[in-house]
Formats: sequence, structure tokens, C-alpha cells
Amino acid sequence: MSARFCKTLYAFSGEQHRLGLSFAAGDTVRVTQAPPGGWWEGEKDGVRGWFPSSYVQVLEVSAKSFPQTRSPLPQDWKCYVSPQGQKYYVNIVTNETTWDRPCSAPGTPRTSLRHKNSLPSGKATQSSCTALCDMFSMCPQSPTSTSPMKKQDKESRTTINCVTFPLSISVLEQPLLKPDEWSYCDHFWTDKRDPQGNASISGFEVLLQKQLKGKQMQKEMAEFVRERIKIEDEYAKGLLRLSQVPLAAQEEGTLGEAWAQVKKSLADEAEVHLKFSSKLHSEVEKPLLTFRDSFKKDMKKFDHSITDLRKQLAGCYTAVEKARKALAERQKDLDLKTLQLETKLSTKVEEEIRKARRKSTQAGDELMRCVDLYNQAQSKWFEEMVTTSLELERLEVERIEMIRQHLCQYTTLRHETDMFNQSTMQPVDHLLHTVDPAKDRELWVKEHMTGSVRPVNMEI
Repeated sequence: MSARFCKTLYAFSGEQHRLGLSFAAGDTVRVTQAPPGGWWEGEKDGVRGWFPSSYVQVLEVSAKSFPQTRSPLPQDWKCYVSPQGQKYYVNIVTNETTWDRPCSAPGTPRTSLRHKNSLPSGKATQSSCTALCDMFSMCPQSPTSTSPMKKQDKESRTTINCVTFPLSISVLEQPLLKPDEWSYCDHFWTDKRDPQGNASISGFEVLLQKQLKGKQMQKEMAEFVRERIKIEDEYAKGLLRLSQVPLAAQEEGTLGEAWAQVKKSLADEAEVHLKFSSKLHSEVEKPLLTFRDSFKKDMKKFDHSITDLRKQLAGCYTAVEKARKALAERQKDLDLKTLQLETKLSTKVEEEIRKARRKSTQAGDELMRCVDLYNQAQSKWFEEMVTTSLELERLEVERIEMIRQHLCQYTTLRHETDMFNQSTMQPVDHLLHTVDPAKDRELWVKEHMTGSVRPVNMEI
């Protein structure tokens, strides 16, 4: 094989291998052999030895491993991009995976990540597998590898309650969905701890509680208006009752007329307040009570939809962890058998290595499948969260605007009531200004006089 160079990502003491090559992080090592199994042979400063392939990053990549073509992909093949930006191709029917872009002609791609489909049979297996693994090792990252680059990518993410998030360093690279406003769809992705206990509640649950609280506030506002109506009704009844009290009913003249108008104005004012309370009921209280009658049904629908998707996501995450553990066990078994081959060459050990490699590849494929299903489930949950949170946002705006309009109607009715009350006082004001004591005396004297002849002195 042609010489390739790699940069060490971690320090290695060489003690884990009887022919280990020690190096520090950041050193450059010339790769002399890159067999499968996770151990490569290299040379540094004239010293040769073996080291874990996961501790290095290749600096030179063979151009043959990355054929450039713009022809369309064959049927059933799809292109994906690894977290490091490396393209790889998957046959959605056979689940075959390859770094090489498949040609448009029918058939299986020349170099596949699925060892069981790409390894020839017979004694040539070892050399063919070495060439295949050489192609793998020169790639920046394979979908099933566990190299430090993969670990670095994994370390840039964290999983909280089965949901994967970038770490704070990467958050700056995430643009907000609606950057110009404080939208629900941007700020309620993580779970928060319940202040009343140790359990956590989802961001969607926080939004749902906001809706429930808004509905409760709307209900309490309607109750407030109902109490206001009761006060108006009681006040109107009191005014009407007072207007019928016969106190000072015998007052006469212009003052008597003014007093009678004062009592009548109470009855007029009572009628105004009764109309006010009636309009409060029909134009304010009732709309507040009946607005969004299907509220509970809608909220339950949203809750069930998000909860079901979150449960599916949790199930997929459990499957990923199980597959990850299985891959680690298969890889460990493969490493042990590879070490056995170095100490004792035999056909039996080679066969065991081939089986272990096949099982490791299958475990890697299973992990990829589980991760793909997890990402699909998380995407569905993400899309539903965005859609539902925007809908809740719209409903909240609608609720606030509705309440504002009806409170404005309340103030309008209140101003109208004041105007009507003022109109009931206008006749009273007019009569009070026309009260004339002299005229009252004239009228009273004319009605009650006993005689206009004055007495004179007695004569003897």
C-alpha cells in the first residue's frame, strides 16, 4: 500500500500492545499497515510499532476512495451526510452502505461498508479485507466507527430525557426559527424541573399550562363581570324602591315639582342600570364564558399527539442505547480475536475473526438503523412541536385580543351609562333653576288664602 500519514489525536504509551508505538497528541505518524480490527502499524522517528486506529486522524486520503460524479444515483440508493460532513450511500432495500458513490449501472457498488456483501470467499479473503479496511481507515469517518472524531462529535451533543441537544458551544450556530419575536416555537424545547417536586415537565407541558391558566383567567373574568351585574341589579332595585317612597310628597309649588323630578330621576336611573346590567350579561359575560367551547377537546388532542411522539422518541432512544452497547461488545470481541491472531496464526482464528467482523458490521448496521429511526422520530416530534406551539401561540393571541375587545365593550357601556344617568339629571337641573319662592308663595296664597281684608282699629 502507498504510504499515508496521520495525525495523532490522543497520546498513546504503547503498553497495550507488545509491539506498541508510543506517541504524544499532535504527532505525525506514517501508516505502514492498516489491517481490519482497529490496530494499525506505523512509523515515527524511525521506530515502527502498532497503535489503535481510533487514536489518529488521516491526513492524506486517496482520491480513488471518493469518485466524483454527477450522474444520478441508481434506484433504491440514497445519499446521506455524516456529522463530519462525509457523504455515504445507503441502499434502502438491502440496507447496504458504502462510501463509494454507486454507478448508474445495475449491480452492487464496488466497495461496500457491509463486509458480508463485499468480502470474496476463499483464501483471498484476508488480502481483500485488508484492502477494504485500508479504504475505510483513510476515510475521515465511517458511519459505524468509534474513532475519536466520532467521540468529539458525540461530545458536542448531549441527551436530556431522550432528546438530543447541542452543547452550549454549538448553540450559537443555531438560528432561531422566528428571531424577531419571542415565539413559543423557539424557547420551550428542554424539560424543566417541577418546582413542587423532583419530577420534570416538558416544555410543551409548560405551554399547555399557560393555556389552561389563560382559560381559568378568562373564566374568573366572567365571574367578575357576573358580580358586577349583581351589583348593578341590586343598585337598580334600590333606586326604584327609593323613588317610590312617599317622603316629602306634600311639597308644593316649583320646589315640589323639582322634588318630584328628583324622585322620578331615580326611577329613570334605575332603568339605565338595568339596561347596563343586561348588556353586560349579553355582550361581556356570556362571550367570556362561551369563547372556545372546544378548548378542553383541542388541548387534549394536542397533548395526546405530542405525548405519543415523545413516547416513540423514548422508545427509539432505548433501542439506540441497546444497539450501541451491542456494537461495543462486538467490537471488543473483534479486538480480542485480532490480538489472538497476532500471537498465533491459524486458519481457525482467521475464521473466527471473519465471523466477529461480520457480527461487528451487523451490529454497526443495526446501530445506524436505530439512530436513523431515532432521528426520524425526533424530527416528527420536532415538526409537531413547532406546529402545535405556533397554534398555541395563535390561540393565546386570539384569547387576549378577545378579552381586550370585550373589556373595551365594558368601558363603552359604562360610559354610555354615565351619559344616560347624566341625561336623567337634566330635567332635575332645569326645574331646580326655575324654583321661585315668590311664585311658590303666590300659588300657595291663592290656594290657601283666608281673606284679603285687613283688620282696622276699633272705634268707641
